[in-house]
Amino acid sequence: MNREELLQQTVQPIDIKAFDVVGLVEAMGKTAFQGRNLGRAAKIYDAMLQDKECTIILCLAGSLFSAGLKGIVHDLITHNMVDAIASTGANIVDQDFFEALGYRHYVGDPFADDEVLRQQRIDRIYDTYIDEDQLRVCDMTIAEIAENLEKRPYSSREFIEQMAAYLERRGNYGQSVVQAAYQHQVPIFVPAFSDCSAGFGLVHHQWNSPESHVTIDSVRDFRELTQCKLASNYTGLVMIGGGVPKNFAQDTVVAAEMLGFETSMHKYTIQVTVAHERDGALSGSTLKEAHSWGKVDKATEQMVFSEATVAFPLIAGYVYHKGNWRDRQPHHLAELFTKPQPKVVTV
Repeated sequence: MNREELLQQTVQPIDIKAFDVVGLVEAMGKTAFQGRNLGRAAKIYDAMLQDKECTIILCLAGSLFSAGLKGIVHDLITHNMVDAIASTGANIVDQDFFEALGYRHYVGDPFADDEVLRQQRIDRIYDTYIDEDQLRVCDMTIAEIAENLEKRPYSSREFIEQMAAYLERRGNYGQSVVQAAYQHQVPIFVPAFSDCSAGFGLVHHQWNSPESHVTIDSVRDFRELTQCKLASNYTGLVMIGGGVPKNFAQDTVVAAEMLGFETSMHKYTIQVTVAHERDGALSGSTLKEAHSWGKVDKATEQMVFSEATVAFPLIAGYVYHKGNWRDRQPHHLAELFTKPQPKVVTV
C-alpha cells in the first residue's frame, strides 16, 4: 500500500455527551473485579465535583489523544470538571496541538510491516498512524513560537499558553485542549516538556540561537503546581496512566511541607492504569502506598486496572451525566500566575 492508502481513515473522538452511561456504571459498581473498582472510582470523581472546596487536577500519561480521548478532556475543561492538568508532552504537543494545526491521526494496523511504514514516513502507535512530515511541521511551529518570544526561562505552563495564543491568532482546526484550557484559565503543566515534539522544536531553536534563546524551567513547573496545591483547601487527583504526571501531582503535598506550609494530603484520588505494583515502578504503585509517603488520603482512593480507552470514557461519561458540575464554581487557577505577557520580538 502507498502512503495515501495507508493514511485514509481517521481516528474518531468519543463524545461522552452522546451516551448516558450512569446506569451502566452504577450496575458495574455492583459487580466484581475491575467493574466494581470502576464504579467506585466514578463515584469518587463525582464526590470531587460535589465538594465545593476541592480543586481537581487531571493527570494524563500515555497516547490518549491519538486514541480518540481528546474530546473527553476537552469536555472536562469546558464543563468545569477539571482545574489544572499535568500531562506528558505527547498528549499536549504531538497530539492536541498537532491536530489543532489541521493534522489528524489515522487508523492503522498493529501487524503492519514497520520497515514499509518507515520508508513511507509514517509513524505507528500500536494501531494508529501519524504522518511524520506533518509532525515535523509541528516541531518547527514550536521553534517558530520560541523564536518570537522574549529569550528567558519559561515554565511549561507559560510556554503552552503561548501555544494557545498562537492558535488564537492563527485559528485552529477543531477542538483543542490547549486552547480550551487557555480560554477557561485551566493551567497545563508538562514537567518533561522536552520529551515530545516540543523538544525537537526547542533543540532547533537553541541550536540556531546559541547566545540567546528560550529555555524551559522544570523546577518552576513544580513550584507553580505546588502553588495550585497551596491555593486549594482540598485537592483531588484524576489520573489516567502513571509516570511523571502522577508523581509530579502527588509530590506537591511534600513540596508544600518542605516550604513550611501545613497542607492536607490529596483528599480524593483515582487512577486508571494497566501497570502492576509488583515491579516497584511508580505507574502501578497503589494509592495506598502513596499514603505511606504522606501524599494521598487512603480513605477516598481507588485504583482501576484497565486500559484507558475502555475506562476513561465510562468514568468521564458518568460524572458528566450526573450533572453535579453544573453547580460547581470554576477555580481559574491560571489567575495565580497573571502577569504582563512576554514581549513578542518582531521579525
